[in-house]
Amino acid sequence: MNKLELQKTANEIRKGIVTAVHSAKSGHPGGSLSAADIFTYLYFEELNIDPKDPKKPDRDRFVLSKGHVAPGLYSTLAHRGYFPVEDLTTLRHVGSYLQGHPDMKHIPGVDMSSGSLGQGVSAAVGMALSAKLSQDDYRVYTLLGDGEIQEGQVWEAAMFAGARKLDNLVVIVDNNGLQIDGNIADVCSPYPIDKKFEAFNFHVICVDAHDFDALAAAFKEARETKGMPTAIIAKSIKGKGVSFMENQASWHGSAPNDEQYKVAMEDLEKVGAALCQM
Repeated sequence: MNKLELQKTANEIRKGIVTAVHSAKSGHPGGSLSAADIFTYLYFEELNIDPKDPKKPDRDRFVLSKGHVAPGLYSTLAHRGYFPVEDLTTLRHVGSYLQGHPDMKHIPGVDMSSGSLGQGVSAAVGMALSAKLSQDDYRVYTLLGDGEIQEGQVWEAAMFAGARKLDNLVVIVDNNGLQIDGNIADVCSPYPIDKKFEAFNFHVICVDAHDFDALAAAFKEARETKGMPTAIIAKSIKGKGVSFMENQASWHGSAPNDEQYKVAMEDLEKVGAALCQM
């Protein structure tokens, strides 16, 4: 895909996020929207995957460590062809396979059940070690929240990954600056994030999470880095693409009502129209 196609795809994924959370009347739109471009680049460019064969042995693995942004992952998987886009409206409904957090047993394309913060990155490190031990060449990617890295387990996993030189592992931090309780710097500052990962023997790349050229360069650099894992610190905007959600911590875990849904979709339709003019 070229840059414009990626931008259009990301915008459709954002529509899916807003639609799913509105339909569920609950969920986490803010972080899903901030990570939408990252999801788009991973699933439409970076990952070696096949929606027709979700369990193929040599596929790259992805673990959504911040599992509450499942609407972002689900919308991406749907648009990539893992399941029907129409199913997004069943999010969090009784009987739906699209639960509030990713479930590897019931959702095609989900490699690890997640949601308890800090645990996903540990699972990803285990997958990366497994690939090394079995001499497989698949790569492992995991997405963390910047509030999530306040969890101690994250740094235990990072210490192990650095010590074992897991250069097949890419840790991505969605650095939107906000968590459920407000500004991450006020709650329990994780800064400087880059220096912390460097101290744990990671190769660190800082990037604009909404710039596809920058994301392409970062993931290329990660693939070319040998002898150490990579951490991509992606500076993002919580609620990206929806005017009234951007940079508002209140939209961490709130669903739009009917009127707000209409405004949100109008915002995204305008973005889509502008992209079509390019």
